[in-house]
Amino acid sequence: MAEEQRDLISDRGSAVLGVGNTQRSVLGRRAALSTLSILVALLIAGQAVTIYFVYQQSGQISKLTKTSQTLQLEALQRKLPASAKPVNKMKMAMANTPLVMRVLPASPLADLSVAAPTSNKTEDQVKHLLLQADPRKMFPELKDNLLDNLKSLRNTMTHTDWKSFESWMHKWLLFEMAKNPKEEETKAISATKG
Repeated sequence: MAEEQRDLISDRGSAVLGVGNTQRSVLGRRAALSTLSILVALLIAGQAVTIYFVYQQSGQISKLTKTSQTLQLEALQRKLPASAKPVNKMKMAMANTPLVMRVLPASPLADLSVAAPTSNKTEDQVKHLLLQADPRKMFPELKDNLLDNLKSLRNTMTHTDWKSFESWMHKWLLFEMAKNPKEEETKAISATKG
């Protein structure tokens, strides 16, 4: 009997312990589920808040993009020279066709051909070629020495033409200097050979 009582007590104790373990496991599961559901709700709320702020900022980003593009365009327009800026209204020259035709010579252009050069000198040949390109071209009479002739040219030419001529003279002088070595250098070279 004592054994039966022990068995009953042990069964009762194990039953009490089993009920307690079951209640604990149910409570643990409920706590885990509630914690998990709270975390999921927080994640969803965080995503919603992030989407709201991104949507709100996208409008400001597009405004900033438009402003920066406008500023870049204005900066490029400032860098352009005045003649390259776009013109809003095209102005067309109004020309009366009969008046334009009256300015041209009455004879055909074939009659304007220049006579062949009088000599085989380079000067005459170049004059002939230039007059073929533009028959109205004029050449001054240069009868003084070189310096006086250059002064006369400088007084009669436009500033840009004179600067172009100076540039050509500079290049010609460099060419002549490269073409004709100095005599001292020639003697020195021949002395080293001998």
